[in-house]
Amino acid sequence: MAQAKIGIIGGSGLYKMDGLTEVEEIKIDTPFGDPSDVLIVGTLEQTRVAFLARHGRHHTFLPSEVPYRANIYAMKSLGVEYLISASAVGSLKKKVKPLDMVVPDQFIDRTKNRIATFFGDGIVAHIAFADPVCGHLAKIIGDAVASLNLPDVTLHRGGTYVCMEGPAFSTKAESHLYRSWDATIIGMTNLTEAKLAREAEIAYATLALVTDYDCWHPDHDSVTVDMVIGNLQRNAVNAQKVIQETVRRLQANPPISEAHSALKYAILTPLNHAPAATKEKLALLLSKYFA
Repeated sequence: MAQAKIGIIGGSGLYKMDGLTEVEEIKIDTPFGDPSDVLIVGTLEQTRVAFLARHGRHHTFLPSEVPYRANIYAMKSLGVEYLISASAVGSLKKKVKPLDMVVPDQFIDRTKNRIATFFGDGIVAHIAFADPVCGHLAKIIGDAVASLNLPDVTLHRGGTYVCMEGPAFSTKAESHLYRSWDATIIGMTNLTEAKLAREAEIAYATLALVTDYDCWHPDHDSVTVDMVIGNLQRNAVNAQKVIQETVRRLQANPPISEAHSALKYAILTPLNHAPAATKEKLALLLSKYFA
């Protein structure tokens, strides 16, 4: 199977960027079902990179329906060590305007109906998650954004991403509540990915692309679908540039991340007492810890 050190999860437009060569589609079967789509592996900036459309290439999965475990497992099976999530978000702060980019360093979980762990069925693990993104990878992404001087884009390093269940957007009361928590942006997908990526010992960070203000904003009602789609399209073009520059920087100087050994002290169950079927299912994640 093809191998890739860097993975990108986002919209399908991200793997159509200029400079991507030797492209192949790879279908991966996982113990957790099928990923959202086939994975696209290609060469970018002289390194192999894997792309996955989070909601499927035709956007057929609700945020709650995304097969998060299969997606992260598939990335791990390709050898991905660094995972970049490109995601559309709403802004909870006046200073964070549409078209801006945020590289958050914290999450708040408001999801209700998702499995966000690989563990269970006889193996218990509790990962440390105080710092839910890889600081080294987040800095590289931020530096990439800063170096490009993108028109109409302000970079915001750090901030809190509220991950809500969806698919409906927030009520005004909820939006004002999140602002009272000093949250920065809101979306529906990234925290689930971040938890699973940490369990898979993959360094993870988010490139959040602001499309509009959340409903707290007094001018929110004047936001039209056309405006949001226009911002999505401009964000996609900008995201391609950022990802290419991030890949270039990662390829030149890949950092050692604490995420790469996240399970070292997290597994409570003695693996010699764990069910054989569960150990087999999780061998991709656990093999280096087998005695």
